[in-house]
Amino acid sequence: MFLQDLIFDYTLRNIALGAALLGIVSGVLGSFAVLRRQGLLGDTLAHAALPGICAAYWLTDSKSPLVLFLGAAISGWVATLALLRIVRDTRIKEDTALGVVLSVFFGVGIMLLTFLLKRNDANQAGLDKFLFGQAATVTAEDVNTMFMLGVFALFIVGLLYKEFKIITFDPNFAASLGFNERWLGVLLTSLIVVAVVIGLRTVGVVLMSSMLVGPAVAARQWTNRLNVMVILAGVFGALSGVAGALISVSDANLPTGPMVILSLTVIVIISILFAPQRGIVWRRLASPTLNSQA
Repeated sequence: MFLQDLIFDYTLRNIALGAALLGIVSGVLGSFAVLRRQGLLGDTLAHAALPGICAAYWLTDSKSPLVLFLGAAISGWVATLALLRIVRDTRIKEDTALGVVLSVFFGVGIMLLTFLLKRNDANQAGLDKFLFGQAATVTAEDVNTMFMLGVFALFIVGLLYKEFKIITFDPNFAASLGFNERWLGVLLTSLIVVAVVIGLRTVGVVLMSSMLVGPAVAARQWTNRLNVMVILAGVFGALSGVAGALISVSDANLPTGPMVILSLTVIVIISILFAPQRGIVWRRLASPTLNSQA
């Protein structure tokens, strides 16, 4: 029944495709963020996208997905540059800088959103849904835009996979090979902005960081190889997206964004407990064997 609805139901198909695309792109790019110990970066960029959305609507009076996504991308990119400048030119540590950028940009976004919602303008209805997402409103146009952005991001990752791998594990070695580690880092962070933009309609700015961190954390438990981790993270992200969409349209009638995150949480918990070599339960079961052999 669910499979039939997934294929023929317009709304469910759009929700599931959008969530799956988000999961794949977030899983792939989140793998690099997690390994670079920048898990909070996704949260910062997601919150930083809000003022861009509000500004794009204010300037164009349009709620076209491409216009709002472009505004979010520009705002996220500006936040990225601000973050890099703070870390480079001041004595403020990166984790503190992330908190500063997050709070400032989100504060500006809330201010602009409040202003827009108080305007006597019926067209502004729905802008507040970007806070927590509203997957039920995802249209075929949204999915097409998300697909184009996702393909672009994944293409760049595939094209520069070796370079991203080197700067992730050994930036000093990358510099010795002549790679511009700084600009490669900026590019990688910009691609994370693209992933954030894709997730705004589905899970919103508040929950978006979980989609970047969760699939990568789960995938990391199963492998020590980056290429396998990236693929697994994309698969886990897509599974959680489709599962959350199916649960949300069941008789319980629950919101899609939180259901996607809860589905992802289940995958993360299972991975932490039962993954070979790293899983808590696996290591507990293996320890008597290791002790007896000793």
